[in-house]
Order: sequence, then structure tokens, then C-alpha cells
Amino acid sequence: MTPPEPPAQEPRERAGAGERSGTGEPAGVGGQSGAGEQPGGDQQPSGDQHPDAGEQAKQAGSGQRAGSDGRRPEERLEQAVRNAEQALIEYEIAVETFRVEVENFSRLHHQKLGPMYARLDELDAQIAEARAARTGDPEDLRRAQEARARVMPMPAVEELFHDWMDSDGLRPEAAAMLTDQSVRPPQRVRPSDEARKLYRELARKAHPDLADDERERDRRDEFISRVNAAYARGDEALLRELAEEWAAGPVPAERRPSPSEELYARLEWLAQRKELLTLVARELEEGAIGSMLRLAPDDPDRLLDEIAEQLLAEVAEREAELARLLAA
Repeated sequence: MTPPEPPAQEPRERAGAGERSGTGEPAGVGGQSGAGEQPGGDQQPSGDQHPDAGEQAKQAGSGQRAGSDGRRPEERLEQAVRNAEQALIEYEIAVETFRVEVENFSRLHHQKLGPMYARLDELDAQIAEARAARTGDPEDLRRAQEARARVMPMPAVEELFHDWMDSDGLRPEAAAMLTDQSVRPPQRVRPSDEARKLYRELARKAHPDLADDERERDRRDEFISRVNAAYARGDEALLRELAEEWAAGPVPAERRPSPSEELYARLEWLAQRKELLTLVARELEEGAIGSMLRLAPDDPDRLLDEIAEQLLAEVAEREAELARLLAA
């Protein structure tokens, strides 16, 4: 999966009141970002690619007369806010989808390759110690100490129980280990296409930014947190239940008209939120796991297999080198 791109915004000349020909199109900030089904591309996300939403708001509300489409500046400004809100929601969905993909790949990377990296560190330490024992050279002794220091230490008790428990108590893997039962390796969470579809629909309908008051925002925040948790686990059945719950819930009151000053502030906030999400997407993309995903976005499992083969070859070389040192 490729990283998400920030929502595009319309050029300023399309937002100005009284500056367009009579096309009948609404002035907008973002339109549809396209970040839902196929987010992004390989382009580096950047908040400098598009005009600022607040500046567009000023352009949208600068006219004193109705535009060629017959609408008042306030109506066009309200349309700009709605477009920007929808674009931001689509972008947030894309960023969260990419974050889950990075998190899942990171977990699989640690499970599959972590023991190999640990083995290499241990072999490097043993090789350095064997060489230092043979030569007695102070520099070799220093290198041996540094190599040993790089070996992962024994985890503390708190670290051993990290992620063993959730709201339902001990996880099945932890319970199996404590009762001497066979332990199945954690399966990679890869949400199905239906789960992705349900998640996007729920995120669009129940997004907290669509709330009219703080009480409604709190209700949506709590609901979306459960949606995110279900999607992260790939729980399609729970997502269906949440969809039914939302459909049966209270219908939010219609959006009331807002003064122009509030609309300006809203667009400025949306622009700042978009910039923050752009930073999050950039951090995900430029991180070690995100960079690995970019190498094989369509088949990350194959990439892990290739890295595993390389690590196994390195382990064999280190073991042979250690055997030669110990035999000499």
C-alpha cells in the first residue's frame, strides 16, 4: 500500500466570489481527495503543495454581491467548508488505513526476522570475544565489550507481560503459555475488503468533525474509537454490528447556518488539521517499516522472505567464522 496524499485544494481563482464565469460549480477547498480506495501514490506528502484553506475562505467570502451562479458569498463559503470537511475525512481514512498496514507489517517483521537479528548480534559478540581472547589486544577487548553490549538484554518482568492482557483478560497466546499448552504464533491482521469498506463507511458517517455540539462529538469520539479498534483487529463481524448500531442511533440535528467568521475559523482549523495529518503520513512513510513497505507495496510478504534468506546466509557465515576461531 502506498502512503496517502494530502487532500487537494482548488486554485484560488476558483474560490473568489464574483471572479468566475457562470459555470454554476460550487467554490471548494478540497473536493474529494481520492484517499479512500486508492490513497496516495509515491509522491512525497507535503503541506506546501496546495493553497491554504484560510486564504481560500477569504477569497470565497470577499465578494459583496451574489456571484454569477446566483448564490450569496456566505452560501459559497458554507459549500467551501463542506468540501474541505469531506476532503479531510477522506484523508484521515487514508492515513489511518496506512498506519494499520505499517503496524501490521511491523509486527510481522518482528515476529519473523527478530530472532535472526538477535542471533546475528549474539554471534558477533561471540566472534569478538573469541578474537579478543586469542590476541589479548586492548582494542579487541574494547570491541568485544561493545559487541556484547549490543546484544539484547534479558527483558524485565513488565516487558514480558506487555500486550499479554486486554479488556477481556489474558490473550489466548498468553493463557496457552501459562498452562503449558501449545502456542500458535500470532496471525497477521490483514483486514478483508469488506472490512475496509465497512470501516470507511462508518468513518464517513460517524466522524467527530461532523458533530454540531460537544455532546454529539463525545458520542462520535467514543464510537469511532471502537470502530478503529475493530478495524485494527480485522473484525468484520464487529464492524457490521457497529454499522447496525450507528444506523439505529440518534440522528444528528441538521447543521445550522454559521456566521462568516466561524466559517473562516473552521476552514483555518481544517487546514491546520490537514498539515498535522501530512506530518503523520510523512513520519509513517519515512520510518523504517514504511520505507520497507514502499519497496514492495503489493507483496510485502515476499520482501520479508527475501530478507530472511539474506539473514540466514549471514548467520551461516558468522557461525563458520566462529567455528574457525574456536578451532584455531
